[in-house]
Amino acid sequence: MSPPEPTQSPVPSGERAISWQDTGFAAAHPALNWQTETLEALGAFEWVTFAYLGWLCTVFVLFHRNIPHAARYLAVHAAIAAAIVWLARSAALSENAIIRFARHWYPLPLYIFFFEELGGLVHAVFPRWFDRWFIAFDYNLAGVHPSVWMARFASPGLNDFMQFAYMTYFLYLVLLPAVLYMQRDRPAFWTVMASTAIAHYSVYVVSILLPVESPYYSLAALNAQPLAGGYCTALIGLIERFGRVHGAAFPSAHVAGSMVAILASWRYRRRLFWICLPFFISMCVATVYGRYHYVADVLAGLAVGAVGFLAGERLLARRDALPAIE
Repeated sequence: MSPPEPTQSPVPSGERAISWQDTGFAAAHPALNWQTETLEALGAFEWVTFAYLGWLCTVFVLFHRNIPHAARYLAVHAAIAAAIVWLARSAALSENAIIRFARHWYPLPLYIFFFEELGGLVHAVFPRWFDRWFIAFDYNLAGVHPSVWMARFASPGLNDFMQFAYMTYFLYLVLLPAVLYMQRDRPAFWTVMASTAIAHYSVYVVSILLPVESPYYSLAALNAQPLAGGYCTALIGLIERFGRVHGAAFPSAHVAGSMVAILASWRYRRRLFWICLPFFISMCVATVYGRYHYVADVLAGLAVGAVGFLAGERLLARRDALPAIE
């Protein structure tokens, strides 16, 4: 029995069969390919950051009357999002060591930029300060104004140590991630980065929704005596002169970010935890001693940092949470 005849005539010589590339899908194919590459290049840290950028842009639109140059803020943050996408894609598609290094470490200046801009955003929603609630909380808790009470122990040596302890926050942001990066423990590295982002962005959101200016301003009449010291005091004075943000005190970003670092050290590098713990405790005290924060700010910072680390761990446990270069 002979095989059945084909139901369609063969393609004439010199012509080719129509494939899906000849249809409308062909035009969409480059875009789909670009989208796939981009999604693979992005990691959990980027999605957390995009969520924060989206929230900020919503604030810019809804409360633009309370924000000087709101359109400029909107444009700058759209550019930041585009730059993040470009950097992630470039690092995933390139072997350039500098681009790949920048792709891992760009979160650090990003945290600082977002914090510094809070000075112009703390009154976007509410035009007043809520410090009286925090002054009352601290006084009811301790029976005194903690920063004022601590001033009785002030001396140049103690002041300098407390300012040093306060500055160790910047070491926490770098030290553990640097160890994990050099040891090529990328899952732990990105867990720390994503957790720190969740903690910091949570602080920034609350700071905009609940403006608090800190004892440095609200209790200035009671804290009239400056905290004189040596080199560390002079250095922190220089930093504060150019980088102090009026507002954004609750919760403490210092404490929240450092809490992530201390918990991550316990989880990933236990020896580093024991080295950092005394400085971490000193830093928590220094935030109040130096008149940067209320006790309420410190307690809230501890809670936000702990939640941020737990959320970061869960997020990085998801499939495709690491960027494509890992």
